Amino acid sequence: MMTSNAQPEWAKDWKPDPDAPKTGNPGWHKGMKSPNPKGRPKGIVDKRHKVTQALLNDAQEIATVVIEKAKEGDLQAASLILARVMPTLAAQAEKVQFNLDTSAPLAQQVEQVLAATAEGEIAPDNAKRIIEVIGALGAIRQMDDIEARLKALESH
Repeated sequence: MMTSNAQPEWAKDWKPDPDAPKTGNPGWHKGMKSPNPKGRPKGIVDKRHKVTQALLNDAQEIATVVIEKAKEGDLQAASLILARVMPTLAAQAEKVQFNLDTSAPLAQQVEQVLAATAEGEIAPDNAKRIIEVIGALGAIRQMDDIEARLKALESH
C-alpha cells in the first residue's frame, strides 16, 4: 500500500517564487562545459583550515593553560582533561545466577525468567535483556530450521 504525502491545509496554495535567486552560476546548465574545468586552484586555504592551523600552532600553550587551571582546582578544566585522557566507563549489567533449563522450549525459558524476576532473584532490567537474548536465539533457530527444510526440498 502506497501512501502519498498530503500537504497541510495552510500550505495548499503555496508556490515557489520563480524570481528567487538560484544558487550557483545561473548561466550554466547541466550538460554544458564546466566554467571552471581546472577546479579549485591548489594551495588555496579555506577558513576552516586557517582556524584549525591557528589552533594547532597554539595547541601546546592552550593545553598548558588548561592543565594549570585544572591544578588550581577548576573543575571544568579538570573534566575536560579527564574526558580526553581516561575513557568513559560503560554501564555493565550485574551477573545473575538462577535456575534456567536451557533444554526447555523457549516459551518455558521465558516463563522461568519471569518467575525468577517475580521471586526477586534477578532485576527486571536484567530479565528484559535475558528475554531479548532468548528471543534472538529463537530467531536463529528458526533460520536454521528454514535452511534445513529448504535443503531437504532441494534434494528431492
